[in-house]
Amino acid sequence: MNPKLKAYIPMADMLAETFGDECEVVLHDIADPEHSVVYVANGTVTGRKIGQGFEHFVKTAITQGAEEDFVANDFFQKNGRLIRTSSALIRDDDGRLIGALCINLDMTHTQQQIAYLQGFMPKPKPPATKNEGKGKRVEEMVMALVDNILAGCDVTALSREERIEKIRFMDSRGIFQLKGSIDQVAERLGINRVTVYSYLDEVRGKR
Repeated sequence: MNPKLKAYIPMADMLAETFGDECEVVLHDIADPEHSVVYVANGTVTGRKIGQGFEHFVKTAITQGAEEDFVANDFFQKNGRLIRTSSALIRDDDGRLIGALCINLDMTHTQQQIAYLQGFMPKPKPPATKNEGKGKRVEEMVMALVDNILAGCDVTALSREERIEKIRFMDSRGIFQLKGSIDQVAERLGINRVTVYSYLDEVRGKR
């Protein structure tokens, strides 16, 4: 674990204890994206464990087009539960992205209570869809993650199967939802964008 991230462990414990059993706090070290989880406070919400990789905070950042070093109040389903997630990006003294602190709140009971109360109320109008631009910070964050995924390996020596596994991991984490990510990944792998698309088709079962 990056020593600078250790200072966030008490914060993780404090947040989990403050919000109770339905709150899980996960600390990530992105130096090893495939095993980025370095600390978990109350892992009963989604079952997150040390040594696992990041899952949702990249997709949330891309969806929200974060201009700041945090993304807030995204939702996903896990094991039949509705989870609200927020993430704060952590940088070192030089401004380099080194980690993230993520809060996962189990909203299942709240959702059930809201559904019950709404039975007594007029139907609400559907919320307006927001289409926010994807900020430069999101692109910077995703490309930093790509660099870390490929760190420590000679991309020119990777076999076809090894390249496909790297593409599979990036795709499962939402990397390719970002505009321009195909070109960036192709450049870093030393292949052309057509090959990246071919690998993506393969990992997504289209071939």
